[in-house]
Amino acid sequence: MPEQDDVEIDATPVDDPATAAHADDDVTAPNDTTARRVADEETPPKDSAERHLLRDFVRPGRGQLTVALVLFLTAVLVVLTLRSQAAQPSYANLRRTELIQLLDNLSAETRRLEDDIRDLQTTRDELASGAKGAEAAKAEATRRLDELQIIAGTVPVHGKGVRITIEDPDKKISPELLLDALEELRDAGAEVVEINDRIRVVSSTWFGLDGEGRVVADNQVVVSPIVLDVIGDPATLEAGAKFRGGLVSEVEGTRVGGTVTIQQMSRVDIDSVVVVAENEFARPN
Repeated sequence: MPEQDDVEIDATPVDDPATAAHADDDVTAPNDTTARRVADEETPPKDSAERHLLRDFVRPGRGQLTVALVLFLTAVLVVLTLRSQAAQPSYANLRRTELIQLLDNLSAETRRLEDDIRDLQTTRDELASGAKGAEAAKAEATRRLDELQIIAGTVPVHGKGVRITIEDPDKKISPELLLDALEELRDAGAEVVEINDRIRVVSSTWFGLDGEGRVVADNQVVVSPIVLDVIGDPATLEAGAKFRGGLVSEVEGTRVGGTVTIQQMSRVDIDSVVVVAENEFARPN
């Protein structure tokens, strides 16, 4: 037999692209799996996070308790501050000049009350003196009668005071505004008030509207300009009328659009009187 030449077989693998790709996949696949496993181990389960949150809520740490205490104290301070501001009187936001006027009014009222106290003490001493008792009692009765007649409006009176003239071009003065003005004047020490030289204001005076929409006082029409003659301390009465939110502010504001003129007078004469009707039901005890 003819001799065959020895054939050497090359065992070196042929570089097959497909085979190389599969080989690379086999090498990298374990690495990806390992990375995902590590990531899964590092990420806590959702149930575990919820349990931790519930535990922190039920058993808060020292830092959480400190924050809660600070927030509670802050809320208490805010509530106390708001309550203190709400409890402040209405004059807390007044201007300096208005506060001075308020103090002047209070001082004048205090002086008047002190004078009344001294007069009453003098009368008490005279009534208790024995010999002069009858004479003092008669004088006191006369004085009381004069005061009651002035209050009831049954006699003409005079004294120092102010004259207030209200111009109302658009006829916007309301009964409520006039009533508020009278209350403010009485608070400022007004003793007698007369409207338009013919309407004597007493305790039974009322304000309203007639069928034509006109302002009336005790069934008498109040025409413009409205003139108020007021007996009392002139400076105090003027300050009371000019007090913020008072008569002047209301009339000269956008609500009415009128004007107010105040004149201090050393003598104001009030001649109008009220005819007192006999009481139908009331009887003295």
